[in-house]
Amino acid sequence: MYVCSQKTMATEAEHKKTVATWLKKNAAHSLPEVFSTVKVPGNGSFWKKLFAFSGPGLMVAVGYMDPGNWATDIAGGSSFGYTLLSVILASNLFAILLQYLSVKLGVATERDLAQACRDSYSKPVSFALWILCEIAIAACDLAEVIGSAIALNLLFGLPLVWGVSLTAFDVLIILFFQYKGFRFIEALVAALIFTIIAAFAFEIIASHPQIFPLLSGLLPHAEIVTNPKMLYISIGILGATVMPHNLYLHSSIVQTRDYPRTEIGKKMAIKFAGIDSTVALMSAFFINAAILILAAATFHSSGHTDVADITDAHKLLTPLLGTTLASTLFAIALLASGQNSTLTGTLAGQIVMEGFLNIRLKPWLRRLITRLIAIVPAFIITILYGEKGTTSLLVLSQVILSMQLSFAVIPLILFTNSKQKMGSFANTPLLKYTAWIVATIILVLNLYLLYDYFFN
Repeated sequence: MYVCSQKTMATEAEHKKTVATWLKKNAAHSLPEVFSTVKVPGNGSFWKKLFAFSGPGLMVAVGYMDPGNWATDIAGGSSFGYTLLSVILASNLFAILLQYLSVKLGVATERDLAQACRDSYSKPVSFALWILCEIAIAACDLAEVIGSAIALNLLFGLPLVWGVSLTAFDVLIILFFQYKGFRFIEALVAALIFTIIAAFAFEIIASHPQIFPLLSGLLPHAEIVTNPKMLYISIGILGATVMPHNLYLHSSIVQTRDYPRTEIGKKMAIKFAGIDSTVALMSAFFINAAILILAAATFHSSGHTDVADITDAHKLLTPLLGTTLASTLFAIALLASGQNSTLTGTLAGQIVMEGFLNIRLKPWLRRLITRLIAIVPAFIITILYGEKGTTSLLVLSQVILSMQLSFAVIPLILFTNSKQKMGSFANTPLLKYTAWIVATIILVLNLYLLYDYFFN
């Protein structure tokens, strides 16, 4: 027994030495300018601590309600009624689990997901993962550009081409907010989210959805897999809901909290950051579900089953619901959604570039590069195909996001399963198996979509 005890102590000492060496070697913190800057009360109540940790969850939730979601949710609701509500629910549950793993990785290792990939993989592999992540961010930014341009067109009659061009200048707004401090950015994001929630609460009440079909839609249907069009939109919803760059973002911004970097302090951080993330993502579920319910109750039930265009949806809301306020609030919520996503997209781009390549660019320069990558295809499609083209591009951007998802999910699960990296915070067997089931579902659905696209 004494020998076993000695072996255990030696193993623990060796593990601590390995972790200490690894941390020393990789001492640079993620987003060093805001690392550990938000104070957490040491002896405060449960609610004070929860308030201190609240914020990163909302910033992550923004990515789950961006304009890309609108296109897929409207298309799903108008075409298939409430059937795809189960896809939104499942996607949201997947998101809650994966963002929790992201929190654990950031807190336990004090490395974001991009840094962890750079630490663990060869340079060619890390570079390939960075390219895939940049494609995902560009696809997300594309959705924000198009969504914001459409919102400006709906509210002020600004032509889409001009709206797309105007989005290049929001980099100046982002730069201004970043210098106000991280807590200020979180407060702004929260205000915009509550604006969206209030708008859709009104829309839902005005649309009078059918309760029993709605509840039935929360249960999965076999037709979702067997119907190619339904599957395409479903995977678009999955791509719009579980965002790959959010996994990188969350593992970084959770480290902005000034909690004790001890085992007890990290347990507290994971607990409260996990609650923050779960509550915030439930608000994202409400918004996504509300968009689909609105489309199902307003368009599908009235025979407008081919509405997949945000502009058409906006035009039809007033005559079908009998109030111009419905259309106005719809456009305001869309603009708030696009600008919210712009805030978090800037940070995500900064995190993945610094994490994978260890290259730091000024935030405004990084933002400008990302936005220009998104503006060029949006500008060309808008000129050539107009509104219909931008809507198709919007849905396609979400499918692209879904295709990139596995390349972020699999490393995240591998890292959080590893006792060498996580120590006592490594995933339990139940969490480990559940995470792999989720990753498998995501991978299989995407492979099925590719097969169906190329062979059918």
